[in-house]
Amino acid sequence: MPHQIKRKANHLKIYSFLIALLWSATLFFSCGKSSEGLENGTWRATLKTESGTEIPFNFIVSDTSGRKVIYITNAGERFRVDDISVSNDSVTIKLPLFDSEIKAEFSSSGLNGKWIRHLPGKEVAMEFAAEHGVTSRFLVSGDGSGQNVTGRWSSTFVSSDGKDTTIAVGEFTQDSTKVTGTFLTTTGDYRYLEGTLSGDKLFLSTFDGSHAFLFTGRVKGNTIIDGKFYAGLSSVDNWTAKKDPNAMLPDAYSLTRLKPGYSTIDFNFPDLNGNNVSLSSSRFKNKVVIVQFLGSWCPNCMDESGYLAPFYKKNKSKGVEVVGLAYERTTDTERSKKSLQQLRDRLDITYPILLTGYTNKEALKSMPALNEFKAFPTTIVIDKRGKVRSIHTGFSGPGTGKHYTDFVMEFEKQINDLLRES
Repeated sequence: MPHQIKRKANHLKIYSFLIALLWSATLFFSCGKSSEGLENGTWRATLKTESGTEIPFNFIVSDTSGRKVIYITNAGERFRVDDISVSNDSVTIKLPLFDSEIKAEFSSSGLNGKWIRHLPGKEVAMEFAAEHGVTSRFLVSGDGSGQNVTGRWSSTFVSSDGKDTTIAVGEFTQDSTKVTGTFLTTTGDYRYLEGTLSGDKLFLSTFDGSHAFLFTGRVKGNTIIDGKFYAGLSSVDNWTAKKDPNAMLPDAYSLTRLKPGYSTIDFNFPDLNGNNVSLSSSRFKNKVVIVQFLGSWCPNCMDESGYLAPFYKKNKSKGVEVVGLAYERTTDTERSKKSLQQLRDRLDITYPILLTGYTNKEALKSMPALNEFKAFPTTIVIDKRGKVRSIHTGFSGPGTGKHYTDFVMEFEKQINDLLRES
């Protein structure tokens, strides 16, 4: 009898141990990672600034040909990301074009990790978190309190130290409490902004793999006050705006000019295959030539390249040539070449992209005929005789709506007029 009792006691201990082990394993797997991993559907993500402010955005996960694909959504844009590596408990999402990546671990709440930008000589990281199944961008109430921000706004941005002022034009469209739009500046636009109006508080944000922006402000009738503009990890500017249907920026064709005594430009740089290309090359003779100053790091340049790539295919047989002059943030040739090849392949660019060897801070140094250089992209149009006919600073992309379509109409009319010249 004592032996039987002892045997039963041992069996009970083993049984209790197995139950405890099973329970521990259940807790580990339920708390250590999501059972579904990178689930299909809509996610809400945030990037945390140095001050603790969160910049939100949304992305959609889907399966394409057996592989996970992410679409980062900003207003009307769906930015495709397909370089995704998923392991048992983590995911690495490499953002195309802009040399940045998200590294995160699965958790019971979704994803937690870092968004890392690989800049020349340093890395900048922001805390990243994402939750599956949340379609809202801003977790605020939808009461617009009768305010309406649809229209054009004359806007002023002032740096936190008060030393720098930027004039901009805000263009917003409000549908119920949802707000979309952008800010236009003399150097380009802030691309696709999306957000909401809650009470008198305006929230707008965007994320494109290169920039993370958040705009907040209080709407008081025809004014916006107490505005804050958060950019990346640490930048915070103040802004205000006043509704003005006649708000305008300086003419983008008037900001950059040739120096007195110059009527053309010249260059001689290698393409991505190492072949030198000069403006005096035979391929440009008696052609209308569009010279694009760009960088693989520049979202506005991506928008312009997205327009010029199909434009060139359509018009090259008519006597149009396009050439891109690339100014990267690093002097590392191989790194620059890799970034530019990604841009070329992503947008199916068939015109030559030349690696100037100058950084984005040295554009004017590389082109002594210009009086100044204000922004990327800058685009120079040259006629069949080799004379500069126009210089356009910045680019208003498709996120600017009518401004983009107006530019396209004006630009294509100019090119067609030059083609008709003998």
